[in-house]
Amino acid sequence: MTKPINSTVAAMKPSGIRKFFDLASTMESVISLGVGEPDFPTPWHICESAIDSMIDGNTHYTANRGLIQLRREIARFHEERYSQIYDPEKEIIVTVGGSEGVDLTMRTLVEPGDEVIVLDPNYVAYTPAIELAGGTAVPIRITKEHEFKLLPEDLAAAITDRTKAIILNFPSNPTGGVMTAEDYEKLVPILLESGIYVISDEIYAELLFDGEFASPAQFTELRDQVIVINGFSKAFAMTGWRLGYLL
Repeated sequence: MTKPINSTVAAMKPSGIRKFFDLASTMESVISLGVGEPDFPTPWHICESAIDSMIDGNTHYTANRGLIQLRREIARFHEERYSQIYDPEKEIIVTVGGSEGVDLTMRTLVEPGDEVIVLDPNYVAYTPAIELAGGTAVPIRITKEHEFKLLPEDLAAAITDRTKAIILNFPSNPTGGVMTAEDYEKLVPILLESGIYVISDEIYAELLFDGEFASPAQFTELRDQVIVINGFSKAFAMTGWRLGYLL
């Protein structure tokens, strides 16, 4: 008899988003609202640059962290756009999409018995990544009544001695909720006192149509606790390219 596979993997439920995606792909004249991606292809100048790069023979292994030229441009973009300062030599890793960034972060931080706080509802990859690393996802329900924001009293109540991190995702998938700098400022004392890591998934940062984007990474006192996940999928219509990064 064949030996069983990893019991954690066997117990995981398939992604409902992917079920809808696969179903919609078999139908004509159907607009899928499942996976989060722009409704237009990657702009041609990006495709053309990639083609030129391949013609020039740039198809070899890169550094584990990714091309230094790319990391420098990521650092420049985040400094100019979000006032976030990161060293491209030591603090930036290019990943296979933002989801690999989630997975790598969980593997690095979480040990068996650790808890990671997630907002409910949330992106479907968070809980599986936590569980595969041996941790437990602890949900905090966010509601329309409070504009799908994370309230400081809810955060304080969810933190225990076993809490290792919290995953934030604003602008949020799937609620569309947004946290302002003032909202984050209320969380800072709680996060500092607890010492937990803040994993900020900012893949939708450019899809903000009202107000200014804010990040927990902009608070210098939290600098050593914050890991930013971002990528090219949403802002540049490059979902199939699988390009993300960690800061």
